[in-house]
Amino acid sequence: MHSTFSNLLGTVYRCGNLNFSRDGNSVISPVGNRVTVFDLKNNRSDTLPLATKYNIKCVGLSPDGRLAIIVDEGGAALLVSLVCRSVLHHFHFKGSVHSVSFSPDGRKFVITKGNIAQMYHAPGKKREFNAFVLDKTYFGPYDETTCIDWTDDSKCFVVGSKDMSTWVFGAERWDNLIYYALSGHKDAIVACFFESNSLDLYSLSQDGALCVWQCDTPPEGLRLKAPRGWKADILQREKEEEEEEDEEGEGNRETTIRGKAVPAEQERVGKVKYSRLAKYFLNKEGDFNNLTAAAYHKKTHLLVTGFASGIFHLHELPEFNLIHSLSISDQRVASVAINSSGDWIAFGCSGLGQLLVWEWQSESYVLKQQGHFNSMVALAYSPDGQYIVTGGDDGKVKVWNTLSGFCFVTLTEHSSGVTGVTFTATGHVIVTSSLDGTVRAYDLHRYRNFRTFTSPRPTQFSCVAVDSSGEIVSAGAQDSFEIFVWSMQTGRLLDVLSGHEGPISGLCFNPMKSILASASWDKTVRLWDMFDSWRTKETLSLTSDVLAVTYRPDGAELAVATLNSQITFWDPENAVQVGSIEGRHDLKTGRKELDKITAKHSAKGKAFTTVCYSADGQNILAGGMSKFVCLYHVREQILVKRFELSCNFSLDAMEEFLNRRKMTEFGNLALIDQDAGEENGVAIPLPGVRKGDMSSRHFKPEIRVTSLRFSPTGRCWAATSTEGLLIFSLDAQMLFDPFELDTSVTPGRIREALRQREFTRAILMAFRLNEKKLAQEALEAVPQNEIEVVSASLPELYVVKVLEFLAASFEESRHLEFYLIWTQKLLMSHGQRLKSRAGQLLPVVQFLQKGLQRHLDDISKLCDWNRYNIQYALAVSKQRGMKRTLEPVDTEEDTDASDEDSLHLLRAAEEEEEGMLV
Repeated sequence: MHSTFSNLLGTVYRCGNLNFSRDGNSVISPVGNRVTVFDLKNNRSDTLPLATKYNIKCVGLSPDGRLAIIVDEGGAALLVSLVCRSVLHHFHFKGSVHSVSFSPDGRKFVITKGNIAQMYHAPGKKREFNAFVLDKTYFGPYDETTCIDWTDDSKCFVVGSKDMSTWVFGAERWDNLIYYALSGHKDAIVACFFESNSLDLYSLSQDGALCVWQCDTPPEGLRLKAPRGWKADILQREKEEEEEEDEEGEGNRETTIRGKAVPAEQERVGKVKYSRLAKYFLNKEGDFNNLTAAAYHKKTHLLVTGFASGIFHLHELPEFNLIHSLSISDQRVASVAINSSGDWIAFGCSGLGQLLVWEWQSESYVLKQQGHFNSMVALAYSPDGQYIVTGGDDGKVKVWNTLSGFCFVTLTEHSSGVTGVTFTATGHVIVTSSLDGTVRAYDLHRYRNFRTFTSPRPTQFSCVAVDSSGEIVSAGAQDSFEIFVWSMQTGRLLDVLSGHEGPISGLCFNPMKSILASASWDKTVRLWDMFDSWRTKETLSLTSDVLAVTYRPDGAELAVATLNSQITFWDPENAVQVGSIEGRHDLKTGRKELDKITAKHSAKGKAFTTVCYSADGQNILAGGMSKFVCLYHVREQILVKRFELSCNFSLDAMEEFLNRRKMTEFGNLALIDQDAGEENGVAIPLPGVRKGDMSSRHFKPEIRVTSLRFSPTGRCWAATSTEGLLIFSLDAQMLFDPFELDTSVTPGRIREALRQREFTRAILMAFRLNEKKLAQEALEAVPQNEIEVVSASLPELYVVKVLEFLAASFEESRHLEFYLIWTQKLLMSHGQRLKSRAGQLLPVVQFLQKGLQRHLDDISKLCDWNRYNIQYALAVSKQRGMKRTLEPVDTEEDTDASDEDSLHLLRAAEEEEEGMLV
């Protein structure tokens, strides 16, 4: 089983800067050490199959939208192609980079690092040995540089700094502008922007001050320095310095005599000069709200500013007119971006992990997504594999669409952490358990909590299970060691099952029978018969505390994970152990920063905390307090593959060995809170819990896997971890993936077969080569009246591949009717034979259904609208005709005009309907 990383759900924004794609339809958001692209037009999210070593600090997009430079907190950079979604080059900037920005012409890019700015030659279209070549290093600021912006002609760029100064640098060797320092702020510079086709600029500081700077020279007025020898340069520079000293002396004398300033032309002959036109304040009087992010759209002169309190303002510059001001979050706005048209504004709030896209003209949300604030704890797939439900420590239950990657409903009734989630067999009801002492059932049609199950005495529930009929709900208590059983129909408590002597760690119903398996820390697994007076049918004794239990999909086998890192397999009918797997060496736990013992010794206390069978029951997934998920073959009892969920060293317990560089004579550097006081004043490092801590102290979350589930379709599996909800899928998109290929299959022979009208042979060869464009060419070359004959002659093995291609084509192709005929004829010809493989074809059928349903919704709305318009036009014409019969008509011109109007209306409506249907 060759599963590869497919998508990351549950985390929409972590830290770093947001970007819009070149067409303005997609948001590129950094999620930890990965990057997710949110397609707003097609309502899809896609995580790129790449990862950095630490959390991503900044992302820079090239002007053509093909390349991206991704820099992490350690200064390591990846050059990524957004077209083929792969890493082209690795580079290290040898320090923490704050921002990166390409020039508008795409030939250079600038990074801010420490108190300097460095300009590099941008990677070209040709192959290069070193993609990043340093061009110049710019000095000037005394403190850390924070932001960059370029002029439209790529001649100059501006850099803001924490020392409250803004520096304008020339990208070339200009004679009249080498650098220019602007001061006038009383706090660190957050953002600075050039005006369109001008050297005029705006600078914004953290205290909410906006300075408008005017330049006396247009961009065309910049003069290149004449190339000369280095000795002549030194002599000329010394001569200019002497002349400037003399002029300053004269100017001082003139100032004392006349009592007024000297004109700038006498002080700096021919040099570029800036003057401050105005200074505005974004904060109202008495409001001390720190400015945290800003963006400026040059074409529409729109300035967006985000603040630490979650408020954002929209202003029109240079008049500084307030368009509107809104509060979008309780946490600080960490990043702001505007798309190319200036209609959509993206906001990222790192405190709660929120990503919002706001359309400011209609004042409505285009996208509003938020992950779980704390770690996810539990997940479950719906029976058809279309939805995933997750529960987190923040008490929220979220439902995600696996096709789009978006959360479409958040349920907030629980007042404490959610410990278990599950779907009923119908897929319309979600049942959740929580530490607040309730088990709740939610209706997915109306998104409401229609049942709340409670115990006679308040207790904390650690797990939940629903039987195959959906009638019986059971939950295990972690403090009273009891199992509670309720009726879904009535909501009444049916029974309380006692017998365990430790907290209940897991519950699982047999998929085929009403038998409940319960696992406990008392080293036993008990099987309860739901129909035989709730009596214990069997008690399975184990050598260590039981942490997880699960049934095989056919109910003929039981897998139990224990504290000694073993997975044992049992025959539930005869209560006999049939196998075991020793997983201690496969788990491979890492060493935490503050651990006093090595990772090898700490692994003795670690174990698998979640297990799950594959859809066919041949394999089992296991995960726990580690970055690895192990896939075992059940019958052979061997490790098939070990998946590494994360390579993010910003998380704890990732390193295998102790980092000696962090050990000093005074102790471990990890004990020092290095991020304290960086954003919101001094953060006092308080002692307390490491999970769900709402104080402002800094801590590294520990990598762990809390839940694993296989999709019912068997095509993918999901894991909830510290990183988010990770999905691994068999559907790996490869550029070249041939099927039964031999030397006789070439693009030339495919086209030759099409010319000879041998359509079946051409289609078979095209799908053997598995090139999308060739397959499209072969299918679209078939005349409409021959589709039925060609589809009936296709072998069954290729029918599934053609259906997969058709399902994908419905997403993007305009030939809707043509592909619908193909789909109908294929299903009519091969439907009976395909029914025998219904389980394997389920993903393809779901993909087809999704595309058809989307088109049906779109076209039905347009057709209804057109039909109502035609009915309205006919009604108006009839009414005018009735008036005409009742009233005497003076001239024929009025009647001709009214008839022409109604005919025009009808013709326009008919043409529009025909165009939409075509």
